[in-house]
Amino acid sequence: MTTQTSTTGTSAAARHFADKLRFETDPSDVKAALDAGEPFVLVDSRGDAAWRQGRAAGAIHLPTADITERAHATIPLDRPVVVYCWGPGCNGSTRAALAFSLLGYEVKEMIGGFEYWAREGLPVVDDSGLRERAVDPLTAPVGAIDCAC
Repeated sequence: MTTQTSTTGTSAAARHFADKLRFETDPSDVKAALDAGEPFVLVDSRGDAAWRQGRAAGAIHLPTADITERAHATIPLDRPVVVYCWGPGCNGSTRAALAFSLLGYEVKEMIGGFEYWAREGLPVVDDSGLRERAVDPLTAPVGAIDCAC
């Protein structure tokens, strides 16, 4: 592996990583923002069966296929949006983020999706109510508030 040492390469790398942080977030940061009362809408972009099976507490349901038709009636244009789908093996949240951005919304994609939300032991709701899940030690520190990264 070679290391980029030119100023141009460093600037390009800095822009790349800054853009990632501008357009992506993760489950623990989303939960912290929800707890802090930050003004945004968390959108579960999966279909009906997935929504019923379980979703991040605090999310609204707006499947990707319905975003173009329903977004403006559901979410004010000046409200930032965070979208998620199943997990890292699914690009549904990328499609949802694109749909929102084409409509003029400020949008971030929650990397890791619902899978990592649940695996980090964050609150999950299904049609029966709130479900408690243990933290998966491969995704988050057990007994700690955050990973301090």
